[in-house]
Amino acid sequence: MYSLLNVDIRPGSGLGIFEIGDSLWAILDKLRSLQHMFPQVDVKYDPDSSAVTPVVVHIRPHLDLLFSGKGQRLHTICVHQLRDPNPPVILRYDDAIISSTDEVLRRVVVNRTFGPTYPGDDLRYPGLWFSFEDDSISEGIKGPQGVDRDQEVKRVFISQKGNDGKAGDALDEVAECAAMDGDAHQAIIKIHDGIVLNFFGSSKPLHIRLRETTAQDLTLDLGPPSKVHYKEDQRMTIHSSKQADDIDDRGYFYNYFQHGIDFLISDTTHVVKKIVLHTNIPGAPLFQQYKRCCWEIEGSPEDDEDDTPPRKRFHDRFETISHFLSPHGTPPSMILNRTDDEDDLTLPSPSTRLYGYDGIILEVTESSQVVCVMVF
Repeated sequence: MYSLLNVDIRPGSGLGIFEIGDSLWAILDKLRSLQHMFPQVDVKYDPDSSAVTPVVVHIRPHLDLLFSGKGQRLHTICVHQLRDPNPPVILRYDDAIISSTDEVLRRVVVNRTFGPTYPGDDLRYPGLWFSFEDDSISEGIKGPQGVDRDQEVKRVFISQKGNDGKAGDALDEVAECAAMDGDAHQAIIKIHDGIVLNFFGSSKPLHIRLRETTAQDLTLDLGPPSKVHYKEDQRMTIHSSKQADDIDDRGYFYNYFQHGIDFLISDTTHVVKKIVLHTNIPGAPLFQQYKRCCWEIEGSPEDDEDDTPPRKRFHDRFETISHFLSPHGTPPSMILNRTDDEDDLTLPSPSTRLYGYDGIILEVTESSQVVCVMVF
């Protein structure tokens, strides 16, 4: 049973509970908690390059949400099938109903409500536009130019002001906005040292150092973790060259799902001993457990005066990052299947490969996308 969709239009800002600039992780988490309102949700993506290409969340039957490829931020909202009564959809603007099963949204209503705009096939306003093309009409095929004041609106789009739906806009990243405040927008990985986090809405970076930053420091700087998980999986210790005392220090994880980062903390010293940064790639076993962390691996500067050391980023292909970390060859890999402990989970490509380098491990999909980075 679908619920009535009764939403307000906010040009350039959002629609109902959806805010332009929200993360894919936050929106899908919200939809999961509202299954009674949105029971059927489809996530569509390009499996070969989902780290860099847009993601579309289709909420049947009325909504399509387009997320930017790299930032995974809500870019454009499309409302369609306005006359479909299963369920009915009501659109409001400034507390007035402009579309419902009883009120057909027509060109004259748009003109009366939003005022004059430039001529064209659609009616376009800053952060909002109205299309008279039906969903079944293919992109790029235009019907006769409509000048009929009673012409019926078929689709409504909400996006940031400046993203007006023209060619190329759908591939643009979302500009910084209020919905992003407090989120980490960049994590610079310094091998053998730690990470530097930069946040939206703040000019002050946060440096988290391996074997120095404590659990208390994390709580003070990032707030309480979403979850504290005590490390029980010791299968990787068979490959370790560390002393027995170090291996016995199993530690515990501070999970910050909202930042896409885990911190492994020592049982004995309570300092950070490993950092895991997640790319949140659709189709991967860990998809949607973590928000995308936009990490960058920093290399050594060319000289003492070089203030822009080279970096490789989360959306670079594995081969590029591997050559950056090890120019003389790719190290041997180990196969990891994260669905081994999940009897009811089936994925098209459940296996990933682990590649170990000096101070860093990459987890890589079959399509050469880096799922996560472990710094130790």
